[in-house]
Amino acid sequence: MSSVPLEHGLWLSAGLFVLGFLGVMIRRNMIFVIMSLEIMLHAAGLAFVMASMRWQQPDGQVMFVFVLAVAAAEAAVALALLMRLFGRSGSLDTDTVGK
Repeated sequence: MSSVPLEHGLWLSAGLFVLGFLGVMIRRNMIFVIMSLEIMLHAAGLAFVMASMRWQQPDGQVMFVFVLAVAAAEAAVALALLMRLFGRSGSLDTDTVGK
């Protein structure tokens, strides 16, 4: 069984991170911003796993479990806050919420 080369995994991770960053910068709906942040977190986790595979150490996989826990907690808190914000303002658009 062959494994994915380290460079390919890191390029994929960098591409996903840039995609998530662009989503955070461009999108105005807060749900899509949260989804873009999740993509960025998972891209960082992928980089940890690829490094872990390269050096045959379980540290990167342990860090990925922590990244998953942080992502789950972040998503739960963010969605609860967004539901509260939608109830008050009636919109999740970043331009109209502050007004």
